Parts: sequence; structure tokens; C-alpha cells
Amino acid sequence: MSEATTPDEPGFRRAARVLVSARVRQGRARVRTSFVPTLQAAVAAGLSWALAYYALGHEFPFFAPVCAWVALGFSADRQVRRVAELAVGVAIGVGLGDLVVHGIGSGPWQVALVLLVSAMLARFIDRGPVLTTQAGVQAIVIVGLPALAASGSSPVGRWTDALVGGVVALGVAALSPDDPRRRPRAQARQAVLELAGMLDVLGRGLRSGSAHHVEDALIRGRASQPALDDWREGAANARNLARVSPAGRRHRDELGALGASAVYVDRAMRNARVLARRALSAVEADHERDLGGVAAAVDSLARAAESLAGNLGTGAGAEATRRELLAVAQRLDPFRLAPDDWQVQSLVLLVRSLTVDLLEASGVPEGEAREALPEI
Repeated sequence: MSEATTPDEPGFRRAARVLVSARVRQGRARVRTSFVPTLQAAVAAGLSWALAYYALGHEFPFFAPVCAWVALGFSADRQVRRVAELAVGVAIGVGLGDLVVHGIGSGPWQVALVLLVSAMLARFIDRGPVLTTQAGVQAIVIVGLPALAASGSSPVGRWTDALVGGVVALGVAALSPDDPRRRPRAQARQAVLELAGMLDVLGRGLRSGSAHHVEDALIRGRASQPALDDWREGAANARNLARVSPAGRRHRDELGALGASAVYVDRAMRNARVLARRALSAVEADHERDLGGVAAAVDSLARAAESLAGNLGTGAGAEATRRELLAVAQRLDPFRLAPDDWQVQSLVLLVRSLTVDLLEASGVPEGEAREALPEI
């Protein structure tokens, strides 16, 4: 979980290496979660082109794959309604654009006219903003570039191409397995592993008294924010899906728990970054300070966070993780870990807040999580 940096490496190079490593990890995670839906959309685009070319005889069926790709995209959020909105929006824009070009030509006033008519028609059909946006954009493309991808002499040739792409996209959306938990689970696992990795580096820095490692932990914690933002967004989308989708309603409890955990883990990461900043000051001020107790607690939290990542990523119960975290919480008495050092005591207080956040992320109620801490 840690980056391969060395204390004698210049600070800016260490920071760049940690940041690049975080971006690579997060990029790999995005590729993993997007590969299957992107593959489906790419195949649907190719199939749409083939149908328009071979079945309809259109020499340049440009808008068939365009409509399929726009409607499906690379996201796993493929509600049939959303895909239909995108497909109908593209079809409206392309169809009206075709009619305008064949009827009155192209130019600035024709662009304004077709945009107005397509937007009003889209608003009449449905309230969804995506449909209206796509209708307007595709109409502008057709009228603004009338020679683009012409499909024969028919005034609605490109509209039929868009219709083919939309039908294929709807078929893929309807037939694809739809488990709304898959994406937020993967995002949860990646985000909590980022926290676990940051705590692992921080624990090593506290144990060795190395300002270098503590600084690396702080950089890694800051670089993890995109993974946390992706998880919060994915969890919010999944909760919205649970309100309208039969599959979502079946998993409403887990989707709600994933959304709540995203908030708690985001708080935990923020507390961990505060802890790293305070730890950096403590280490730089006195390399002989006894930070062993704090380091042991942070190491235990890193292992518990790694376990929690597995629980959230698979939907498994987190009972074992909760026991680990409760055991850590019971040791966090600042006056026992550092009876004569107020700076170390302040670090223990920050670890206490971090532990409560992780307990809540694992499903422990707030009151019970706080009661697990020793009184001070």
C-alpha cells in the first residue's frame, strides 16, 4: 500500500511520485469499473453502423453509432428511461435537422430555427433536460454541417440512422444485467483502500519518527480526494436509482448504507489529513518523542480500513471489522498513551475522532461508537 520513496530523495520528486502513484491507482480503478459498459457501448455502436450500412444501404451511416454511443456512454448508470431520453433526443435533433436542410437549406437563421423547434418539441415530449440538450446539439450539427455523413438522397436518411442507433442502445440497456450495487461497491473499495494506504504510510512515519514518511502520508491523503468524490457521486446516483428502479428498490438498504459510509469515510480521510499535519509538526519538533502508542493505533486502523474496504466492496458483513475498530477505540486513552506529553495527547484525540468515523462507516451507531472510547 505504500509508495517506494526514499528519505534522501528531493521533496518535490517524492511528492510527484506519490501523486502520480495515486493517479495511476485511481485511473486503474476507473478503467475496471468502466470497462464492461464501455465495451457494450462500443459493440452497440459497431452493430448500429453495420445495420444501417448493410440493412438500410446507407453509405455513410455516421449517426447510427453516434446515437448508440451517446445513449449508452461509458457509465453503468443505464436506466432504460435515461437511455431512451438520450436516444429520442438525438433522433429528434437529427430528424428536424435533416428536414430543414432538405427544405430550406442551411445558414444562421436556419440553425436558430431548428434549435428552437427541436428544443420546444423535446420539452413537449418530456421534462428531462438531457433529451432537450441532445435534440438541440444534434440539430445544430446537422444544419451547421449539412454535408456531414450524408446517408443517401432521402430527407430523413440520417434520422433513420439515429433511429437504428437508438433502438440498439435501448436493446442493450434492457438486456444488460443491472445491479445498481456494483459500481458504488467498487468505488467504496477503492476509496477506503486509499485511506488504508495513507494510514499505513502515516503509521510507519510515526513509528520511525520519519518526517519524510509522514509528509508522504499527507500528500497521499490529499491525492485521494477524487476517489472519495467519485464514491459519493456514485452512491448518490445509486440512491436516486433505488427510488425508481425495481432492482434498486430490492437493494435500497445496502445502497443507503453505502451512501452513509461514503460520508463517514470522507470525514475519516479529512481527520486523517489533520492528524498527518499535526504528526508532521510533532516529528519535526522532537525526533525523540515517544509516538509508539499512536503509531500502533494508526497501524491497527490501517488494517481495519483495509478489511472495511473488502466488506464494502463485496457487500459482506463487517462484524469482524467492527470488532477490530472497537478494540482500537478501547486503547485510545490519551493520558495512558502519553501521560506527560500534551502534543502526543492531541494526536491521540485526533485518532479518537478518526476511529469514530470508521466505526460509523462500518455500521456502528454514532452513540455506540463514541461510548466505545475511554472517558477523559
